[in-house]
Amino acid sequence: MALSLVKAHAYGNDFLYLEDAVLDRPDAPELARALCARNTGVGADGLILFRPTGDGAAMRLFNADGSYSEVSGNGVRGLAALCCWRAAEAGRPVPESVVITTDAGEKTLAVLDARPPRVVCRAAMGHPTPPQQQIIDVNGERIEAVVLRVGNPQCVVLEPRLDDARYRRLGAALERHPVFPAGTNVEFAVVERPDLVRILIWERGVGPTTASGTGACAAAVAAMAFGGADRDVQVASPGGTQRVEWLPDGLYLTGWAEVLWEGRWTG
Repeated sequence: MALSLVKAHAYGNDFLYLEDAVLDRPDAPELARALCARNTGVGADGLILFRPTGDGAAMRLFNADGSYSEVSGNGVRGLAALCCWRAAEAGRPVPESVVITTDAGEKTLAVLDARPPRVVCRAAMGHPTPPQQQIIDVNGERIEAVVLRVGNPQCVVLEPRLDDARYRRLGAALERHPVFPAGTNVEFAVVERPDLVRILIWERGVGPTTASGTGACAAAVAAMAFGGADRDVQVASPGGTQRVEWLPDGLYLTGWAEVLWEGRWTG
């Protein structure tokens, strides 16, 4: 059966969106693996099932390997961009805010700049769990990591400099380390200035990604708590730079997302 899909991305972190009234359809993991395959499918970091709501949409995310994820900051923003794009295509005003319901709670996104198919949003991501430093033995090395949740599990390694070979060697091992029974997202981060954190991302269920919204939030929190970073920072990844603020009422993530295309998959 052909499926109607929308593809959107934020800083190269790309997702396929499938409108479906049943967010827990049993074939979702298999469908995610088939659709997200770069060479034999459509290609994406994840599949998001969604249904429209009165003020936005509800969603459920499956990673490229078919595993479930509670939330994605960039996936949420991409869905907000899709809502804005649909409003513009229908001749309706683009909303000033969009509420996306995830399995990690509601995320309200203020639309700062709406030029569909691209929008800039400031998302209220909620409170992180208290960041905890932890020593983890991995590949014969003792790694000092910062462990927390930003709706999903995160492991941040603060480094004096970024080393691509080290990140690739340890990222996969940390993702599935026994310390994290459900797996974890991994960020290697360096505080270049109090207002600038640079990261490399190893996404749970995906591998290397060019950007991550929750990963940017987690790296910012770790850098703020243990690396001397300010409470308002730019987080630079290979795909671009997002802003993270850690305020008394929670984390705020600002960046853009854009809809790329709408089409049908017959696989």
